[in-house]
Amino acid sequence: MREFTVEPLYEVPAGANLTDLVHRNAEEAPGQAVLGRKVDGAWRDVTAQEFLDEVTAVARGLVALGVSAGDRVAIMSRTRYEWSLLDFAIFEAGGVPVPIYETSSAEQVAWILSDSAAVAAFAETAENTAVIESVRDQAAGLKHVWQIESSTDAPSGALALLAAAGTEVPGSVLAERRATLNPESVATIIYTSGTTGRPKGCVLTHGNMLFEACNAVNFLEKVFRGEGEDAEASTLLFLPMAHVFARIIHIGAIHARAKLGHCSDVKNVVEELGSFKPTFILSVPRVFEKVYNSASLKAHSEGKGKIFDAAAQTAIAWSEAHEAGKVPVGLNLKHALFDRLVYGKLRAALGGRTKAAISGGAPLGARLTHFFRGVGLFVLEGYGLTETAPAVAVNPYPNAKAGTVGPPLPGTTIRIAEDGEIEIKGRQVFRGYWNNEAATKEVFTEDGFFKTGDLGKLDDEGYLSITGRKKEILVTAGGKNVAPAVLEDRLNAHPLISQTMVVGDKQPFIAALVTLDSEALPGWLELHGRDKTTPLAQLAGDPAVLHEIEEAVAAANQAVSKAESIRKFAVLPVEWTIEGGQITPSMKIKRNVVAQEYAGEIEKLYAK
Repeated sequence: MREFTVEPLYEVPAGANLTDLVHRNAEEAPGQAVLGRKVDGAWRDVTAQEFLDEVTAVARGLVALGVSAGDRVAIMSRTRYEWSLLDFAIFEAGGVPVPIYETSSAEQVAWILSDSAAVAAFAETAENTAVIESVRDQAAGLKHVWQIESSTDAPSGALALLAAAGTEVPGSVLAERRATLNPESVATIIYTSGTTGRPKGCVLTHGNMLFEACNAVNFLEKVFRGEGEDAEASTLLFLPMAHVFARIIHIGAIHARAKLGHCSDVKNVVEELGSFKPTFILSVPRVFEKVYNSASLKAHSEGKGKIFDAAAQTAIAWSEAHEAGKVPVGLNLKHALFDRLVYGKLRAALGGRTKAAISGGAPLGARLTHFFRGVGLFVLEGYGLTETAPAVAVNPYPNAKAGTVGPPLPGTTIRIAEDGEIEIKGRQVFRGYWNNEAATKEVFTEDGFFKTGDLGKLDDEGYLSITGRKKEILVTAGGKNVAPAVLEDRLNAHPLISQTMVVGDKQPFIAALVTLDSEALPGWLELHGRDKTTPLAQLAGDPAVLHEIEEAVAAANQAVSKAESIRKFAVLPVEWTIEGGQITPSMKIKRNVVAQEYAGEIEKLYAK
């Protein structure tokens, strides 16, 4: 058993709670722009004082309309300015925000509303409102459903309605509500995505989230607060705020006074990055894969493929040498040349000011980490779970160690159990699952460590590497243990592949189900002089496509032993989606769902 501890850089004071961040900002820097809000197509600064005024106005409305201290209030919305405002307004009223993904099914919404006993819910759109209303009979405690966007009942939207309703509520009432909160008070209940079974509600306290956010900001101070006297840090959120990853970054940004912007639609993220010009972003590996693959395909289609490939190889080599501590003069000169020809254009696509990116949710892979660092974007891969608020490890800026998720976050102890499972102890670890003592007991060791269910290893410097998921380990008929993530991560990095699921439990060999990336296919078809409107279903059986996937499989197999390698694969004529129920909103495969839906295809892979 191996263990590594890093001492905290921040301790939560007695009596502290998350509302302190907004009040402190208004007291210390009332005129500083702490958020950016898109109004009529242009970004408008929101000062610390303005944000506090809006938070307290909405909080008064919540109190006036019957939300009591400790009441749960659901938020079903995409990432937008109002999400951040509502989060802190609910805190201010002494309530407990309960996030719901806007893509959630009626069944999932009904479960979250009823299990959390929510008394009110915010819905972003008329469609979201309709879903909540359709299950209202299953949520006995639900008294209010407010729509963020304007409607017939509220032409100016829910925020204006609440602000108007709360004008008679004195400030002393909010002060009393804030006084009921302390580090042990429940701050939020976040329901896990549910790759198996019903989602469980993770109870996170004000202390959990303050400890996590403030230690992360102190550890990554140059990222969250900028570099140099005149630096202004800023970030644009485009991941779902219903997920704990984006949620803790928005709290960290408020704490650090890094200007915070929101992008509701990932299809517009390039345009929004260009106009907001953030200094750092957070993302998931799939986004970095798409950025790289799109740039590569574009360069090849314009006849500049050799230049891009050489630039990519140089970026990786430069980053590897930088990590080793010595970059040869010739490589530095070559890197400087490609910086003018290629790298600058890639940085410009991210707004031109972005220096760092925090990556989580799945392994990124050393190759892409080196590529982006060589381009000038320092990708800091981290690791955590909803139950740990979320980060327990993150790479330092700017010297990340590629292929790892970094050392323990300050205030965290990570140990590797005898069977390889990662176990965690720290003030950010949740108190348990809502209304589920049995499930809570299952995930803690007798000495108080949280059992993550993930497998990993610690190096001599305390840097953590993720090697797989305990429950996803496949055991072949020959008794070989295989971690699917090693193969899946490498295959998913291929431009034409959207998702991969490795199979082979109790089977004679390992195989894989592969789906194609509909966004990448047109560019690939055009590059090969073919009709870019060719249907996905047709391409699943196309010899040239199958050849590409076969080469990708062969490359992925180089990372494992022969007994762990993929012998057969099937390319499916569909994509797995959140709406289809095959993947979670945090982009994890629901393996049991896929295995059931494609049982016939899996059976064919093993037919003699």
